[in-house]
Amino acid sequence: MQPPHLPTTESAVRAIREIAQEYRLTMSVTDDIGADRTSRRTAAGIATVLDPDGSLPHEAFVDLGGTPTVSVRLFPEDDANISVDHVEFHDVPRDAVPAFLRSVYGGLAYTKSRFFPPGLWLVVPLPGDTTHKELVTLTNPSPWLLQISRNA
Repeated sequence: MQPPHLPTTESAVRAIREIAQEYRLTMSVTDDIGADRTSRRTAAGIATVLDPDGSLPHEAFVDLGGTPTVSVRLFPEDDANISVDHVEFHDVPRDAVPAFLRSVYGGLAYTKSRFFPPGLWLVVPLPGDTTHKELVTLTNPSPWLLQISRNA
């Protein structure tokens, strides 16, 4: 199943806002608009607001309150970085962000540990057999991360 297309950063923020309302989460958004303000536009000249094609790049940082703590940084390049209780997921496709958040808040995400080689991973399954998995590098994982553990 193909997730709905989110063509802009603003459309992704609207989708996240709907999820926040659905799960009764507080939400704050910080917008950076213009090539001189977005984090990946290091080659933009001083006071350059537009991209060479004339478009206005838009980046947003969304902080969701509740358990677990989640933040989403949406980039103009159709991807996002998502942090779940300080576990960083890089390069998540922007279209997959709503499904990712629903998996986390809907109880589908889990941690998986292994004795050898030792490690703890946060696994976030999405519809269509897509799974995002990141190593938990924290010395003291949060209670939420420990609570959602499954045996390997």
